[in-house]
Amino acid sequence: MIDRNTTALARLALAEDLAGFGDLTSALTVPEGLRGVAEIEAREDLVVCGLPLAAAVMGELEPESRFEALIGDGRPAGRGEVVARLSGSVQAILGAERTMLNFLSHLSGIATQSRRFAKAVEDLDVSVVDTRKTTPGLRAWEKRAVVYGGCKNHRFGLFDMILIKDNHLVAAGGVSAAIECAKAGRPHSMKIEVEVENAEDLEEAIACGADVIMLDNQDPETLRDLVNFARALRSVVLLEASGGVSIDNVRAVAETGVDIISTSALTMGAPAANLSLTLLDGAGKQNR
Repeated sequence: MIDRNTTALARLALAEDLAGFGDLTSALTVPEGLRGVAEIEAREDLVVCGLPLAAAVMGELEPESRFEALIGDGRPAGRGEVVARLSGSVQAILGAERTMLNFLSHLSGIATQSRRFAKAVEDLDVSVVDTRKTTPGLRAWEKRAVVYGGCKNHRFGLFDMILIKDNHLVAAGGVSAAIECAKAGRPHSMKIEVEVENAEDLEEAIACGADVIMLDNQDPETLRDLVNFARALRSVVLLEASGGVSIDNVRAVAETGVDIISTSALTMGAPAANLSLTLLDGAGKQNR
């Protein structure tokens, strides 16, 4: 099912590419009324994400077109596998091609990157989560891709969790003052997380009863020391590592004993997945 937000994204992306004038090349070279079939194929191993968006794009250019997903969102696709087949006006297919592939390549790239991170720590008791570092307008889809890849979502926005960071600490006058202000005004049951960078602030955050403590920008050795220090002060406290986490060091970070690892590498560092669209001839063969 295609919701209103998905339709709005499809329309916005098409408006950027067609600018009200349409696909000039296809209008001049493709006979009007010609109908055809095309396939979207994975050109590498990947985790699929974004098929409803691609379908919405095609539907905007030709409501009567058919878009058939052959591999569902969140499922792996091997190199050479056809993930979707579509039929309709050839002019519409070609007009939608790049916009469909842009969505699919970007979101499948995030899902595939998330799968790499999830597998790197799958035997450890830790969750790898995303951040708010997302493409404006695409946050809901990018966070969906993260989950499809096997990682988890951190807060969605500024409204669903209290996360006290370095600039909040400066403005409030320190860890204790910031946490006490947050406790006094927070909605019932909303958790408070605070970012710290040293043992002194960590001890203060624990004493003030922070629900989650983010240990920011620490190397694995220092991070392990801070985790042990925190557990000695309070055995049950959620500890999150953040800052500088990559696929190369996520395992080492996880082995320090933190509960959560947040990284923008899931969304902002994900390479685009390689997919292509090929128009078929009447016999179902690829046109070259």
